[in-house]
Amino acid sequence: MDITREYAIGKDAQDELASYREEFYIKENGIYLDGNSLGLLSKRAEKSLLDLLDSWKHHGIDGWTEGDNPWFYLSETLGKELAPIVGANPEEVVVSGSTTVNLHQLVSTFYKPEGKRTKILADELNFPSDIYALQSQIKLKGFDPAEHLVQVKSGDGHTLKEEDIVAAMTDEIALIVLPGVLYRSGQVLDMEYLTAEAHKRGIEIGFDLCHSVGSIPHKLSVWDADFAFWCNYKHLNGGPGSTGGLFVNKRHFGKVPGLAGWFSSRKDKQFDMEHELTVAEDAGAYQIGTPNIFSMAPIIGSLSMFNEVGMEKIREKSLKLTGYLIDLIKHELNGHGFVLRNPLDEKKRGGHIYLEHPEAARICKALKAEGVIPDFRAPNGIRLAPVALYNTFEDVWKTVQILKGIMKEEKYKQFENKRGVVA
Repeated sequence: MDITREYAIGKDAQDELASYREEFYIKENGIYLDGNSLGLLSKRAEKSLLDLLDSWKHHGIDGWTEGDNPWFYLSETLGKELAPIVGANPEEVVVSGSTTVNLHQLVSTFYKPEGKRTKILADELNFPSDIYALQSQIKLKGFDPAEHLVQVKSGDGHTLKEEDIVAAMTDEIALIVLPGVLYRSGQVLDMEYLTAEAHKRGIEIGFDLCHSVGSIPHKLSVWDADFAFWCNYKHLNGGPGSTGGLFVNKRHFGKVPGLAGWFSSRKDKQFDMEHELTVAEDAGAYQIGTPNIFSMAPIIGSLSMFNEVGMEKIREKSLKLTGYLIDLIKHELNGHGFVLRNPLDEKKRGGHIYLEHPEAARICKALKAEGVIPDFRAPNGIRLAPVALYNTFEDVWKTVQILKGIMKEEKYKQFENKRGVVA
C-alpha cells in the first residue's frame, strides 16, 4: 500500500464531501477523532441555536406557534428530518428525551411479562446505561434482574455472533433490546436478520442506535423493527446533551405509552386540559414532558447537512477512512503492542476503530498533548473515529505518524496510566 502523505492528500483532493469540512469549527492544527462520543459544532448548528434564541427574544411565549420553527411542533418536525437517516416513515420518528429516558419509555411500553415470557434479552457488551435501565424496568415489574435479564455472551469479549443471539430467543423472552453498533469494537449487528428471527418467535425487538445513527444507513421501517432509540450528539453533531430521538413502528400507533405525560397528547387536544389522555397518533405519543427547545435547536442545522449528502455517501467515505486507518495501523504500528478489535468485514464495521493496548490511558493523553483527540475506554481501549463530514485522509495519515512517534520515543511514559474523571 502507499503510505505517503502525498497519497492521503491525493485522496482528499478526490473527495466529493471535502467542502463540508469548512462547515465545522475545527481547532487549528488539531485532529479531532472523538466524533463517536461528541461531534463537533457546525456553523449551521450554531446558527439554528442562535435563531431559536432570537425567536424567544422576539416572540416570547408566542414562539410556541410562531416563527420559522414553532416550538410546539419542533419535536415532530425534526422527527421528519431524521426519518430518512434511520430509514423510517416520517410519522414514526420524534426528537425527544435522552437515550436512557427514551429506553425507559419504550421498555415500559413494550415489556409486558406474561406467563412464561417474563425475561428481557440483551447482551454482555452493551453500554452500561442500557443495562441499568433494563434492570430497573425488570425490578419495577416485580422480577429479579439476576434471573430475568438474559445477556448473550461474547465468544471473544469484543464481538457477538447473531446465531448466539437467535439461540437465546427462547419462549421465556418477552422483549429484546440490542445495540445497532457495539460501542467498543464497532461491530454492526444484522438488525434486519435479528428482527425477522425475533418476530418468527413472537418477540418484539428494539435497537439502541447511539453508535450507528449518522454513521451507517438504516432501514428501520423495511426491517420492521418495533422500536429504536438514540442520542443525537455523536455522529449527528447535535451538541453536548442534545435531545435524543426515538422510532416506533406505525404498527404500534394507538398504544398508551408506559410513561405518559403532557406531550404524549394529540396536539389538537393537549390544551383542552382533560384528565383523560388522548394519545397522539404517531411517535409523538412517546414524548413525556415539555421539549428542551435549546437542546434541540442545533440539530436543525446539523440535520440539513445529512439530508443534503445522504447516508449512502457518508457511509462510503466513512468506510474508506476507517479502512485506510486500519491499513496504516497494520503497516506502521506493527510491533508496538496494539491489538485491533474491529471486525475487518466492511459490512460489520461501524464508524470507529477500536485498539487495545496495556498503556491505553497514557497513550491517549500523549495523543492529546500532540493535538490528536481520541477516546479512551477502560480498561485498555482507544477509539478513533474519522468522521466523513469533517475528517480527512491526511488527518488519518498524520494521526498514525504521531502515534508511531509516541510509541518509538516512549512519550506516553510521562503520563499516568489512569483515566480522567470523564473518559
